[in-house]
Amino acid sequence: MKQSLIFDMDGTLFQTDKILELSLNDAFDRLRTLNKWDKETPIDTYREIMGVPLPEVWETLLPDHSVEDREETDAYFLERLIENIKSGKGALYPDVKEVFRYLKEKDCSIYIASNGLVDYLQAIVGHYGLDEWVTETFSIQQIESLNKSDLVQSIIEKYNITNGAVVGDRLSDINAAKDNGLVSVGCNFDFAREDELAQAYFVIDDLKELQSLLPNLRNDKQNEDTKEKIASHSNEI
Repeated sequence: MKQSLIFDMDGTLFQTDKILELSLNDAFDRLRTLNKWDKETPIDTYREIMGVPLPEVWETLLPDHSVEDREETDAYFLERLIENIKSGKGALYPDVKEVFRYLKEKDCSIYIASNGLVDYLQAIVGHYGLDEWVTETFSIQQIESLNKSDLVQSIIEKYNITNGAVVGDRLSDINAAKDNGLVSVGCNFDFAREDELAQAYFVIDDLKELQSLLPNLRNDKQNEDTKEKIASHSNEI
């Protein structure tokens, strides 16, 4: 049965950290010039909430600002992110392309499901040529609920996926797998949290580990042997 892997983008495929602080500083410098911010850029707060939809990000970072201020800051932040991507200041995680090649050789289907906005995701996919391996990239913008589980469900329904995994670094990715009957693979990368990763079936420290895990990345809800393998592997980690 053909396997499908649905990848998160930020903190899983793309090293967002390389452009995050630059772009966030730009956004808050703009607020400073407008006399709407007089403190340090809240980069640590943003790191803690990485993975949530952008409207929630700005509600957290700018709790006392108007909706208009949040929307304008969001738009400017997106502009800076895209410019930094196109100017080569970002980077994929090591071995992303190598792993994608391997998965395609094994006849796997690859998708991206991200809380990032469409233009931002297109900038990354286009700059790094990921369309060579990725069937389709999905943004949270496409889902009215702004819920990652619903986004993954839409991918499953569109492509009739019955077998595979969701690969990501945050709880929203893990829950998206569980809610849709897929295996969850937690990525112990830059923005990951130990308490969230503890809820994943598998935890990896490097994307290349997917190559050895591939035989077990299938729907395990009706397969007790797979459950035992998953539990054993998790305990070793």
